[in-house]
Amino acid sequence: MKILVADDDRVLSQLLCDVVRKGGHLPIPAFDAMQTLMFAMRAPAPALIILDINMPGGTGLEALRKLKLSARTAPIPVIVLSGSDDAAVPDQVRALGAAEFLPKPIDPDVLLGVIERVREAETAR
Repeated sequence: MKILVADDDRVLSQLLCDVVRKGGHLPIPAFDAMQTLMFAMRAPAPALIILDINMPGGTGLEALRKLKLSARTAPIPVIVLSGSDDAAVPDQVRALGAAEFLPKPIDPDVLLGVIERVREAETAR
């Protein structure tokens, strides 16, 4: 499964890509909100997007909003990551259409479990 991994921190992005590979998936890295939107629109579209909230070129929240407003990308499930201490963030991202929210730091096994759960939920639709 092709997974778009969007995080501006290149070290964390590499770690996330390694976790995605460990799960048997193909990671596609993106490093800002604009690149994330561009890669999500390409054919074939990714099956899943892992999206950090704090990125240059627009926030992850703005990117999520745009992804969910586009007929082409709205069906793609999005797992949102954030290191924010703001207790409202998980509810905000779910209200915008995120499939899941995970706080940073990310536990690789938890991330793989969430990827699998989201994939199974999409398959069941």
